[in-house]
Amino acid sequence: MPGNPHDIDVLDRSPVFQEFYEGRTPKCEYVINSRKYNIGYYLSDGIHPRWATFVKTVLLPQTAKDRLFAERQEAVRKDVERAFGVL
Repeated sequence: MPGNPHDIDVLDRSPVFQEFYEGRTPKCEYVINSRKYNIGYYLSDGIHPRWATFVKTVLLPQTAKDRLFAERQEAVRKDVERAFGVL
């Protein structure tokens, strides 16, 4: 699904990402597969820039693990999009 061309404009004006640029992000720590992370992430689609903070879906999932990730990520992303649509 192609994103809205105005999405990038929103990123440029977002105080969330301004704080990210300036290193003033909320404290966020979690562990996945015994690896500790300390930066938050955002579920995104293909229109967003290739930043470490954006987690995009696996385009052509080949393994069961990749298919499950893609399926779950897409479901959550659609829920968030619907919530913003209501607002």
